[in-house]
Amino acid sequence: MLSGLRGGAKAQRYAQNAPVNIFIRTIIVCLMLLSPLFAAPQAVAGQGVVTGVRTGVHTDKTRLVLDMTEGVEFQVFVLDKPYRVVIDLPEVAWQTRPDAQYHKGLIKGMRFGLFEAGTSRIVIDVSGPVKVHRAFVLPPKGSSKYRFVVDLVAVQSNEFRRLIATPRSKPVKKVVPSATPAQTNGSRKANAKPVIVIDAGHGGVDPGTIGVSGSHEKEVTLAVALELRKKLQRSGKYKVVMTRDRDVFVRLRRRVARGRAAKGDLFVSLHADSIRKRSVRGASVYTLSEKSSDKEAAALAAKENKADIIAGMDFGDQSKDVANILIDLAQRETMNLSATFASLVVDELASSVRVLRRSHRFAGFAVLKAPDVPSVLIEMGYLSNREDERILRSPKRRAALVSALARSIDTYFAKR
Repeated sequence: MLSGLRGGAKAQRYAQNAPVNIFIRTIIVCLMLLSPLFAAPQAVAGQGVVTGVRTGVHTDKTRLVLDMTEGVEFQVFVLDKPYRVVIDLPEVAWQTRPDAQYHKGLIKGMRFGLFEAGTSRIVIDVSGPVKVHRAFVLPPKGSSKYRFVVDLVAVQSNEFRRLIATPRSKPVKKVVPSATPAQTNGSRKANAKPVIVIDAGHGGVDPGTIGVSGSHEKEVTLAVALELRKKLQRSGKYKVVMTRDRDVFVRLRRRVARGRAAKGDLFVSLHADSIRKRSVRGASVYTLSEKSSDKEAAALAAKENKADIIAGMDFGDQSKDVANILIDLAQRETMNLSATFASLVVDELASSVRVLRRSHRFAGFAVLKAPDVPSVLIEMGYLSNREDERILRSPKRRAALVSALARSIDTYFAKR
């Protein structure tokens, strides 16, 4: 680096500051290594990278521009209830994150990420019925690399309905994973290890709650899920199955199906909530009930059950029952086992971390509706509270939470 400097004075100043520079670099590297929340997205060989996202408002349209390292094929379509524009791309890496600058013109909000293996998705929330007037890729020019451009214009409701009814081609370059059958939990071999299914909430195009300092729920839940898997595997007592082990979207029905296909003995779904009253903090545990324990529990379940809509899923080809419920109601025995495990989790959490006053709650979460796998949803804290957010972002501070969850699993199977 010294070879690039000009002049002896500059070289002398750099030499004097070298220990400080090395120290700062060392701290930055340590922070990046210690926490997955600091890890920058890494592109694999041959994978395109989105290096920037811009929006602009014109008299006749709202324009979205993605700066990219490579040209891509794409598919664009619109959905209603609520109004959305969905863009599917081949799997790309992202070097930018959503923020307020995208909320312009017809665009109310936007999220993007990995939808499934081979496909990245952008979901744009729009203020009303729109159509994609133009979508195209500009080749590199001067200092600019590839630019993917989408122009949105407002339309009348009847024209929008025709756009939704238009048949769409299959998503481009999409790798379709093998289907996971929603099979019934079969008999288990004697002395086989219990199967623990860990479900990291949200993911990919669905960020979940965004914390007061900008943290994403999908990152927090995945970090804790990976730490819990590591702890359980080290004990040698369990077989651990993850519904996701990277930043990818998994629809609610598929999460439940994966747990059932694995013949899970426990299904643990990890989340982190938010609330307007930022002084509220603490963990809580939810089990399934068609009648919610309180209005807050009902509102939370309603929000979590919209995860598939947030990720741009189209339920137009499914019956109303499938779209709203997706899975059969849980059996009474499974609900009782879920409640038993939830009580153990509450006791262990209360001895190690801050919990809410009414720690065990009930609501109709779609992700808990496997009829044969005892299931709980754990709200690990509130990302709307700065202290809870700091704890959940720190591997060292959330270790107590992970240990409490592991102890509750040990106790549950010891009693059985």
